[in-house]
Amino acid sequence: MARDPSPGGHRNRASGDPALIGTDPAAFEAFYREHVEALERFIARRVACPEVAADLVADVFLTAIEAASSYSSARGTPRSWLFGIARHLIADSYRAAAKEARVRSVIVGRELLDADDLARIHERLDAEATARELYEQLGVVPEPERAVLELVALDDLSVAEAAAALGISKVAARVRLHRARRRLSSVITPGPAFALADPDVLVGEGKA
Repeated sequence: MARDPSPGGHRNRASGDPALIGTDPAAFEAFYREHVEALERFIARRVACPEVAADLVADVFLTAIEAASSYSSARGTPRSWLFGIARHLIADSYRAAAKEARVRSVIVGRELLDADDLARIHERLDAEATARELYEQLGVVPEPERAVLELVALDDLSVAEAAAALGISKVAARVRLHRARRRLSSVITPGPAFALADPDVLVGEGKA
């Protein structure tokens, strides 16, 4: 077994190791501080209501705590893992059946997020207004291809990270990304806020 490189051969609890956040409050705090802004931006691109966005941020972290023991770095980075959780919860939030399931996050979310957090989420929503418009335009792309394009072009994940977040292979992600770019290029002309590559770009190009 490989020796842990941290001092004394133990995991560094201050690093916010996802595998520890379910049992170590210090690890959770470090993990939260490291990823909360990226998660807020991710959700703000997809949700316009600040209350719903705040509840989703809280619920993603609650779910991460519950799933911490199953985290494996072999399946992707902590950020891609969180985004994968967020994608599922956002989809659930659009379904009527999810309302009852989210009651817990409404209550606990108020404990995790204070007034400053909520004010920051309002700012995120304003800042991501253009991205949300572009997100809506992606409706012309079939869901499997759209999911990869969102993560790479809107959320700035690498192809490998997007693949991990979606639970697919890197090759499949590249193929879907290429198809999505070709489809989208025929119906919209994106501005600088949307990093759409040349539709004729080779599937093998782009961030790994």
